[in-house]
Amino acid sequence: MRPEDLPEDVRPLILPRPRPGLIYHCLGCGARPDIDRLTYTCPRCGAVLLIEDQGLDELKKIPGKTWRRIFDLRRTLNLPALKGVFLFHELVAPLIPLEDVVYLGEGQTPLVAANKALEAKVGRPFWFKNDGQNPSASFKDRGMASAVSFLNHLLNSGRMDKILALCASTGDTSAAAALYGSYLKGSLSTAVLLPQGKVTPQQLSQPLGAGATVLEIPGVFDDCMKVVERLADTYPVALLNSKNAWRVLGQQTYSYEIAQAFDWDVSGLAVFVPIGNAGNVTAVMSGFLKLLEVGLIRTLPRIFGVQSEHADPVFRYYLEPEAAKRRFAPVVVRDSVAQAAMIGNPVSMPRVISLSERLREASGHELTVIRVSEQEIIDSMLTANRHGHVVCTQGGESLAGLETAVEEGLVGPDMGAVLDSTAHMLKFIDFQNMYYENSFPARFEIEPKPELINAPILIKPPNTPCPAPGNPLSGADLEAFVAAAAKLAAEKLGLE
Repeated sequence: MRPEDLPEDVRPLILPRPRPGLIYHCLGCGARPDIDRLTYTCPRCGAVLLIEDQGLDELKKIPGKTWRRIFDLRRTLNLPALKGVFLFHELVAPLIPLEDVVYLGEGQTPLVAANKALEAKVGRPFWFKNDGQNPSASFKDRGMASAVSFLNHLLNSGRMDKILALCASTGDTSAAAALYGSYLKGSLSTAVLLPQGKVTPQQLSQPLGAGATVLEIPGVFDDCMKVVERLADTYPVALLNSKNAWRVLGQQTYSYEIAQAFDWDVSGLAVFVPIGNAGNVTAVMSGFLKLLEVGLIRTLPRIFGVQSEHADPVFRYYLEPEAAKRRFAPVVVRDSVAQAAMIGNPVSMPRVISLSERLREASGHELTVIRVSEQEIIDSMLTANRHGHVVCTQGGESLAGLETAVEEGLVGPDMGAVLDSTAHMLKFIDFQNMYYENSFPARFEIEPKPELINAPILIKPPNTPCPAPGNPLSGADLEAFVAAAAKLAAEKLGLE
C-alpha cells in the first residue's frame, strides 16, 4: 500500500520524521555523554550506558490507541526502511533518517503456536518467537540493524569517513555483524573475534562468507570480550557487541512485535528469554517498559530469564531474595550446548539490575531467572523440533525454563507463554548429531534418550542388483530392484 492510500486522519503520522532527543545515560554515575559519538562506556566512570529518549513526553501526547493504529497500518506499506525493526521508528532510533536505514529483511519473525500434543505435555499454551528466520538466522540482526544504521548515518552525514567495526562472539553476533557490515562495503569493514574451537562450523562459515576478518582467540567468549574492550578503549573502532547501546534499541523490537501480535494486550503472558551476555533480556525488559510508558500496552507481561547450570551468574545473583544484599560475581563457564549463552560475566548485567528494578516498580514482579540442566536444554530442543518447530539450543533452553517454571508454580494455569528461539536450529545441527550418535564428551553431562534418537535406515535388497552413481539399472534388473526395495520399505514402514 502507498502512504496516500491510508486514512487521512493518521496519514501525517505514518511516515516518521527524524528528530533529536536521544541521550546516553550512564548507569553508574548518571552522566550523559554526547549521543553523536561512538561511545560504549561512560568516559567518566567506565560503566555501561543505556540510550534514553527525552522526546517520549511528546509521543505520550498522542493516545496509545492512535499509536497502535499507526503501527498496524504501517505494516501495510511497501517501504523497505519501515518493513523491519524501523517499523517502530519513533521507539527505536528516531534521529536516524529513513534514507540511512539499513534493512536486510530483519524483524517481523513468526510467532508459532505449539501444537496440541506439545501444549498438553507442557500444560500451558505457548508460542515460539522464531528469530532464527532473521537474515543471518539469529535475533542479533535486530540490534545490528539499528547499530549499523547509526554508523551509516554517521558516514552519510560526513561525521566519519571509514569505520572498522568489530565484535567478540560465540557465533551469532559475528554472523550478523559481518552480514550488515558487508552491505556497507567500502565505507565499513568488519573484524570478529571468536573463541577458538567454541563456535560451530556453520556459525564460523557465516563471517568468513561475508568477507569479515576472523580472529580466533584461545579461551572462551569472556576472554574475547576483554580483548575487544581493550581495542575499543584504545583505537578508533566501532564496537558491535551488546555493550553498544544502539544494539539494545533494535532488539527492543522483539517486545514490540510480541505486543502487536497479541493485539497490544500482553496481560497473562510470560516471556522466556535465554541469558548470555544479557543484551537480549535487557532489550526485552526495556522494550515492554517503553510500550507501557507511551501507552501502547496497559500491563506488563511476566519476564523470565533462563540460564544453564554451566553458565549461571545471573541466576546466582537473584538467588538472594533481598535486593540490598545481592552481589554479582562472574562464574567460570563449562561447555554448553547453548553456546550463545555460555558467558560467565555478561557485560549488560548493570542494565539487567536497573531494568529489573523498574519492572518491579511498574508491575510488582522483577525479572525471574530459571536455571536448567544441559540435559533439559538438548531434550527440549529435540522435543520441540519433533512437533513442527525449528528451535535452536537456546530455544530449547527457553522451553526447559517454561517447564521448570510451570512445575514450580511460577506460571499459573491461566497464563500463556512466548519462548525466544534465538537462532535457526541448523546452526547447532552438530549437537543434534552428537546426541543421535551418543558422542557427547562427558563434560556436557548429557545422556541421550533412546526415544529422541533418530537415524537413517538403509534399504538395500540382498541378492539383487542395486543401482549406483554412474551405473544405473535397466530392464529386468531395474524391475527386480524396485520390487525388492519397495517390499523392504513397506516392511520398515509397517505397511500392509
